[in-house]
Amino acid sequence: MKKTLRLIAICGLAFTLTSTVAWAASAKLSQELQSLPSTGNSEVIVQYKIIPTPAAFLSATTTGAVVLNTLPHIKGAHMSVPNSSLQTLAADPNVKYISPNRQLKAAFDQITDGTVGSTYANSIGQTGAGIGVAIIDSGVANLPDFYTGGTSRIVYQQSFVGTEGGADPGGNSPADEFGHGTHVAGILAGNGNGTVYAGVVPQANIINLRVLDINGAGTDDLVIQAIETAISLKNQYNIKVINLSLGRGVTESYTLDPLCQAVEAAWQAGITVVVAAGNDGRDNSAGTFGYGTITAPGNDPFVITVGAANSNQTTTPSDDTITSYSSKGPTLFDTIAKPDLVAPGNQIVSTLPPGMTLFNELPGNQVTGNYFALSGTSMATPVVAGAAIIASEAYPGITNNQIKAAMMATASKNNFPASSVVVDPTSGISYTQYDDMFSVGAGELNIQALDAMTSLPPNASAQSPVATFSASTGVVTLTGINGANVVWGANVVWGANVVWGANVVWGANVVWGANVVWGANATAAENVVWGANVVWGAASIFASNAGTAAECTAIISKGDQ
Repeated sequence: MKKTLRLIAICGLAFTLTSTVAWAASAKLSQELQSLPSTGNSEVIVQYKIIPTPAAFLSATTTGAVVLNTLPHIKGAHMSVPNSSLQTLAADPNVKYISPNRQLKAAFDQITDGTVGSTYANSIGQTGAGIGVAIIDSGVANLPDFYTGGTSRIVYQQSFVGTEGGADPGGNSPADEFGHGTHVAGILAGNGNGTVYAGVVPQANIINLRVLDINGAGTDDLVIQAIETAISLKNQYNIKVINLSLGRGVTESYTLDPLCQAVEAAWQAGITVVVAAGNDGRDNSAGTFGYGTITAPGNDPFVITVGAANSNQTTTPSDDTITSYSSKGPTLFDTIAKPDLVAPGNQIVSTLPPGMTLFNELPGNQVTGNYFALSGTSMATPVVAGAAIIASEAYPGITNNQIKAAMMATASKNNFPASSVVVDPTSGISYTQYDDMFSVGAGELNIQALDAMTSLPPNASAQSPVATFSASTGVVTLTGINGANVVWGANVVWGANVVWGANVVWGANVVWGANVVWGANATAAENVVWGANVVWGAASIFASNAGTAAECTAIISKGDQ
């Protein structure tokens, strides 16, 4: 029987690695695997230091392991291993790290021209025609919205779900049963079918890679296989973008997480990877008021991580606010500054026909016919993914690093109030949101400004920077990963539009100090993330309370609370 380790049960973790007989092996086992009973088997992702050879797999089988799938882009494999043999397998000098095959789920009005500028881009011919986007989700339904001139733009389909255990009899089909993937696809590439509900790039081709089942659940292994498939199909289908409106909790550095290593492989292959930040911004279980809740793989510094804004049902961005549920940075373990930017994600109307799981659970969210309203960072992510396709049309030859930096530099910096308060109409609980870099990143996506750039950033590393707090000065500084000069670093100044906006001090380090909106008197940074009550780092770790997207949607889909 399969055993899946669920991260949603891991909250407020604190641990220190103590000396044991097999310490070296234990250091290569994720924290969850170190506390398993000796009986039974576990499905795990084993990463090797080099691409494993048949001899390496043969060595693994001597411990009782069964290789279920090879994952060459992360130098690893999905295996079933007896719990009693995990330490032995970890002791193999060629093994880098072993983690559970963790479970993840989908991370859950119309996108208006005045808000992000997609209609303007479409009007000048930037519609995504001939460009492929890989949507790794719950599948995509065969709807008229995904046709052009009688021809389907779903040019490739594959399901990785399967029917094992009988939980999803339709798992071998790439067709959507849950509804989430179809909704995401409509936001990104739907043509509206004669309605006002068209997506950002209504002529883009869809590569439908299904990894979530009828209930919106999947595992690391399935997503990694789908990412590897997208990489292999990149040239055949002109895949420029991968959309990942899904996630799970973070329990180790992105440098060890196999899901993060997979998105990095796609990024290095030249694909722009756009990922949902998560919907845990209300989570105060660790006393951080939702800070430090970015989910994986959105915690990876390479990818574009997207938070959700509320357009408040207007076409004017000046009244936009950050949603209370949008996950906030910095990331666990690595303190990466995330999200990178935000986009409209609240009460977004898109394709989701009757009969699917989400429709049956939330029938009141139907707007008309096959159109349905959902909220979440899942809905904001395809807006940015569509914008990445528009950028590739506007600037032929632009790289994914340039797309990320350009989006952040042209993002609207002054849309949001210093703070805002929303009240959940169901619970009556009030939530205060602050306009800080860990909530809104570089600002709100602005496609028209992106389209109007007269020069591009240099083609240099655009990894999101590390946020470091100085207890002596009370100042947070941003520095490049491993000291590298990132696009927005001190040695690369490429115009007046500073990526992080006018509120930061631009110099040898980007300084976000006591005078900004979330300084010493706000529930952020000094008092929360790096305050006296939270020891940040490996010695004391609080994990994201995975609050899965499907569950969040049921709460917030009627509007930001």
